[in-house]
Amino acid sequence: MEQFVKTILVTGACGYIGTHVVDSLLKRNDVMVIGMDVDIPNDGITSGAKYIEADFTTSNMWKEKLPCIPDVCLHLAWRNGFQHNNPSHMLDLSSHFAFLEQVMELGVPQIAAMGTMHEVGYWEGAVSETTPCNPSSLYGIAKNALRESFLFRAAQQDIKAQWIRAYYITGDDVSSQSIFGKLMRADKRGEAFFPFTSGKNKYDFLDVATLADQIAATVTQDKILGIVNCCSGIPISLGERVEGFIKENGLSIHLDYGAYPDRPYDSPGIWGDATKIQEIMNLQM
Repeated sequence: MEQFVKTILVTGACGYIGTHVVDSLLKRNDVMVIGMDVDIPNDGITSGAKYIEADFTTSNMWKEKLPCIPDVCLHLAWRNGFQHNNPSHMLDLSSHFAFLEQVMELGVPQIAAMGTMHEVGYWEGAVSETTPCNPSSLYGIAKNALRESFLFRAAQQDIKAQWIRAYYITGDDVSSQSIFGKLMRADKRGEAFFPFTSGKNKYDFLDVATLADQIAATVTQDKILGIVNCCSGIPISLGERVEGFIKENGLSIHLDYGAYPDRPYDSPGIWGDATKIQEIMNLQM
């Protein structure tokens, strides 16, 4: 009988980030993955994981479908992440908190949840775990509220808690709702120009597969906890990165700089402090 060191429950397992995280976790032979999502597709799921179809926002019936109590819960599920002012972020907030409460009540000793650079709001420079947060979108406000309440409750119950903060994600772009996915689809439609901002803002870009490896490394250890920036730690201007993406993918489309104004809540330069994630990745070596 195969022996597993850790069983990890991953919510949003069939989503944009989740599919890559499940793949990365399954590269570790001592991990069993239970993938949970509201809709499990007939194809495209990762062989080797166990899947349960459940909607944690409507009931706690998901607990009855678990084959065992997991050692770790990684909560990735979140809808409309690319629509920063969609009301669903605030409307769903209590459901996310209730789910994490249920996971704690179940006796799961280690819980990780997905965060975002948008919790921070306007900030210039590197973001550490002590950087003050002043979010200026509904997405950022909801994520920040969940982070504060989750970490507060986890400390009360002596849960090993991790808040995984992501930055600007690239890769697997055809299926994503990021600027890169939109750019590829516009090029495929034969559009000559893509409306763009000034492109001067600097961000922390990370390929989704690399992000998944960082997330997997974070949740398969329990020594480094709290807020973990999954990032490169290197700021690159949006224009430079997108122009590079166009060249890398052989696209014919051109950027129409200045067609859109820069969003007032976007910093001229924001990136993650990679100290903790580098420590975590070194543990895997």
